[in-house]
Amino acid sequence: MNLARAIHFDESDMNVFHSPARTGEWCISGGFEFSNFTDGDLAGKARQAFANGWLGLETFGRVTFVAVTRIEAAERAALERGLAEHFVAVYGAPSVEAALAVAREEIGHMAELCDGHEPNTLLTVTRELGADGVRESYRVIAAEAADMAQFAVHGSLDD
Repeated sequence: MNLARAIHFDESDMNVFHSPARTGEWCISGGFEFSNFTDGDLAGKARQAFANGWLGLETFGRVTFVAVTRIEAAERAALERGLAEHFVAVYGAPSVEAALAVAREEIGHMAELCDGHEPNTLLTVTRELGADGVRESYRVIAAEAADMAQFAVHGSLDD
C-alpha cells in the first residue's frame, strides 16, 4: 500500500507557505481546509497553500511536492487516528471516534492517488475555486522523468 511523503527540492516552500510541512512527513491533499474559502480568502500565503499545497499529517503545514512511498498498515492507522484528533481539536468534530471515518476517507483518497505508481513518483496538486466549490487536479511526474532542472533554482555561489 502506498501513500506520499513531503519532499523539498529547494527552500521555496519555507517562504511561500505560512506553515511549511517537514520533509519526509506523510501528506494528503487536505482540500477540506479550504471548503469555506471565498475569493476574498485567496491572498498571499493562504492563496499559495490553496493553489498547490499538500497537507502534512504531522505539522499540518503545506508542501508543493510529494513522493509516492510504501506505508505499512500500522503507520496508516496511526495517521488516521492523528487526523481524527486534528478534526476534533481544530474543526470541532464531536469525538475522535466520530471523526475516524472522515479521516480514513481522506487518507484513503490519497492512497488511491498513489496506487499503481512506482516509489518516488512525484505528485502535485492544483486547486481552483468555482461556483460549485473547490476543484482539485493532480499531476504525476514519473521518477525517471523528474529532472532536477524542473524544480531547482540555479544561481552562482560567487555572487
